[in-house]
This record gives sequence, C-alpha cells and structure tokens, in this order.
Amino acid sequence: MQEVRLTQMVKTSGCAAKLSPSQLHEVLDSLPVMKSPDLVEGYEGSDDAFVYSLDDTTGKVMLQTVDFFPPMVDDPYVFGQVAAANALSDIFAMGGQPKVALNLVCFPSCLELSVLRQILLGGQSKVAEAGAVIAGGHTISDPTPKYGLCVTGFAEVGNVWSNAGAREGDVLVLTKPLGVGVINTAVKAGVASSQAAAKAIESMTTLNGYARDRAAAFSVHAATDITGFSLLGHAQEMAKASGLTFVLEGHSIPLFAEALEYSGMGMNPGGLYNNREYLQPLVDMQGELDQAHQDLLFDPQTSGGLLLSFSEADALAYSNQTGFPIIGYVTKQGEKAIQVR
Repeated sequence: MQEVRLTQMVKTSGCAAKLSPSQLHEVLDSLPVMKSPDLVEGYEGSDDAFVYSLDDTTGKVMLQTVDFFPPMVDDPYVFGQVAAANALSDIFAMGGQPKVALNLVCFPSCLELSVLRQILLGGQSKVAEAGAVIAGGHTISDPTPKYGLCVTGFAEVGNVWSNAGAREGDVLVLTKPLGVGVINTAVKAGVASSQAAAKAIESMTTLNGYARDRAAAFSVHAATDITGFSLLGHAQEMAKASGLTFVLEGHSIPLFAEALEYSGMGMNPGGLYNNREYLQPLVDMQGELDQAHQDLLFDPQTSGGLLLSFSEADALAYSNQTGFPIIGYVTKQGEKAIQVR
C-alpha cells in the first residue's frame, strides 16, 4: 500500500475542523425551523441526533445522525475507525442502538485506492463492533480526504436520552479524558511522544456504546457526547436546554497529562480558540486553573466521551462500577450556563 501521511494533506483535523460555533449559530438561527408531527426532536435543541416517531405498534423511535471529517491520524485504517466511532457516538449519546450506516467519503485522486480500502475497512470494523451494518454510501473526488457516516439507530419509546432533561441536584459524570485535540495537533507538528499518540488513538477508537450499556442500568436524566465544541461547549448546550446551570469542578475533570504539557507549549488546535471566543461569555471561570488546564476545557474532542447527568445516588454507583469520574453537579439557573471552580 502507498505510504502516505494523511495528516499532512489537511489544514485542520478531526472534529477540530468543525465550523466555529459562532458562525454556525449565525446561520442556523436565521433559518425557519421545519416541523413535522412525527419529528420528536430536531436540531433546534442542539441534541446529538434527531428523533422520529415510527408506527405506534413498534414501541420504538428512529434516531439519525451524520458526521464526517478530515484525518487526525496518518494510518488510513485507524482514521476509518476513529471517524466511525465518532459518528456512532451520537446514537449512543441518545441512549440508542445503531443499526445501519452509510459511508461518506471525500478522496483525493492522487492517492492509491488501497488507501481508500483501508479507511473503509477501519470504518467497517467499528460499525460491526457496534452491532450495525454499512449498507452503502456516497463518494466524491476531493483534494482533502474526509470520511464519516450517516447512522440510523433505534430506541425504545420513553427511553431516549435528551440533552434537555438534567435536574437540579443531579451529578455529572464524564467517560473519557480531555485533550485529544491538543495531542493530535502535537502529533502533526512532530512534537508528541508515541505514548501520547497511542493514548489518544485508544480513546478515539473506543466506542461509547460500552459507557452507554453500563449507564442504561440507571436512570439517565440527560446526556450528550463531547466532540468538536469541547466539554464546555457541549455542557453549556445541555445546561441551556435543561434551563439550569452546570457547576464543573476543574480539578476533577480527567485530562491526558501529555495534553497539558503540549498545550503549555502552544500546541492548541485552531478550533480551541474558536470555542473559547464563543463560550467565554457563557462560562464563569472561577478558581485558579492555570492557562493550559483552562484551554483543555475548550479543546475540540474527536470521538470524545459521554457527559451524563444522574441523580447523586446513581452517579455514585455508576462511577464506582466504571471508574468514570464525577466532574460536577447541576444547580438552579444562574447568570451563566457554566461555572468552573
């Protein structure tokens, strides 16, 4: 197979390539909201997937999402795995089960088709691990390689997790450490260690289905996954949708130690600065976190973890069973959506 460094073919990588939240909202907020009696949840609530009613006899609703991006790793097979895991995550974040997916591919004519084959095989491996199938897709020729999936899943009526259901007194759990955006930037710059790169890849290729499965034994009041808009970005969407304020304990939030080091060296992706510019008016940054620590809270995550809101008793039990840390709690609506202490 052709030797290629995929990350050298892109300006931004993974979820750091997302349009800035301020630009996105400027356009979306200007559009009329399309409605249907069968559309239970659309994009207006910033949820992870839309929810569509099926025939009443099924007892299920349909969930659908789409996600694709440029590579954040050089290995085509691993790139396919990460992109698929990231796309599947939206269904898991809604408490659903992925069932069928379609490939979305942009591929440069200068690369051998063996590279494309490895990307698609990587995607297939994660879709199969999730218990779903790929049934087709769409490809175009593009100088910048990109890959992802449109995923359809299902959930039981009444068992869909929304980002809008957090309750005052809830406790928040995060299922993956932060910092893969910074590590990926350091890898591209030739600064990151092989150990740091391996940790980021392991995190990005781990399906959130496992965290979902364990959480399903408890009463999840609200959930989202942490991707390109960062922990603070997705947390404020969840707090806003719930009409409450999230208080995050800065030193309890799991971080990759190498990401702290690289952020201190200036290895921050552009998406981090976009997130910080948009979110600073919405976040009350209290306490004494140093700059690198603060930056990681704005770091765009690729295939990041789930942020789950439970009752205190369920959060403690889930955390004890899984080892996933408690990072904060939910309180009545304050002046800002997020407080970081």
